[in-house]
Amino acid sequence: MTNRLPLSVFIIAKDEADRISRPIRSVIDWVDEVIVVDSGSTDNTVAVAEELGAKVVYNDWPGYGPQKRFGEDQCRNDWLLNLDADEEVTPQLAGEIQAKFTDGSFAEADSWRIMIRDMYVHEDAPARHAYGYHQIRLYDRRKGRFSESTVHDTVRPKDGARVANLSGIMAHRSIRSLDFQVGKYNRYSGMQVEEMRSRGRKLPRIRLLTEFPVGFFKAYFVRKYRKYGWWGFILSMNYAHARFLRVAKAYEAELLAKKTKT
Repeated sequence: MTNRLPLSVFIIAKDEADRISRPIRSVIDWVDEVIVVDSGSTDNTVAVAEELGAKVVYNDWPGYGPQKRFGEDQCRNDWLLNLDADEEVTPQLAGEIQAKFTDGSFAEADSWRIMIRDMYVHEDAPARHAYGYHQIRLYDRRKGRFSESTVHDTVRPKDGARVANLSGIMAHRSIRSLDFQVGKYNRYSGMQVEEMRSRGRKLPRIRLLTEFPVGFFKAYFVRKYRKYGWWGFILSMNYAHARFLRVAKAYEAELLAKKTKT
C-alpha cells in the first residue's frame, strides 16, 4: 500500500518480543510511521520491531504518562494513534480509520474514543461479552495530550476540544498467563499506593473488609466474567485480590509511616 495516512502510531514497550509484532502488523501497512519507545528490553523486542519496519527509540522508564508523552514528541505527524504492546487494531477498526481519513470526516472531532475489549490467549477474537472500555487513542496532539501521571495514562483533551467515538474495536491481550497477571497487578498496586500517598490520599480501613467481595461482584456480574464459565471465576478472583491488595498495601504503608515517627 502506497497511500499511507498522515498518522503516526506510537507504542511503549519493554520485553515484549512475544507480543510486539501484533500491534505493529495491525497498522504498519497503512500509517505514515510506527514509533516504538523501548525502556530497556533485554529480549528481542527491538530487533522484532525494527524488522517489521518500526522506528525504535530508547527512553529510560519515567512512568506511564511521561513515557507516552515522550512517545508523542517522537512523532512527525500531529494526528496520533496510540497502541499498547498488548493491543492490536482489528480489521474493522483499521477500515474505519482509513475511511475517515480518506473522506476527511476524521476532522469532525479532535479526539476519537476507541472501545478496547479484552481478549485471552485461548481466543481468536474478543468475545461479544468481553469487558471493554472507551479511551481516547486517536487524536490531534495540538488539542490534547497524555497526562503526566506516572500511573494513569490517559489523553486529556484541551478545553473546547471535540470528542467522538469510533465504532470499531481494539483487541486487548493483557494476560500472557495467570502467573504474569498476578505479577502485573502486584507491581501496579504498589505504584497506585505510592501515587495516592504522594497526593495525601488515604483509604478507609473498612475497605479491608469490603474490597474483596465488592471487587468479585463487580468482576463476575458487572464485567460479565461469569459468561466465561470457570475461566471467568478465576478472572473474578484475581480482580478482587488485586483490588484488596491495593488497600492492604496502603494500610501497610500507614503502619510503616507511624513506626518511623515514633
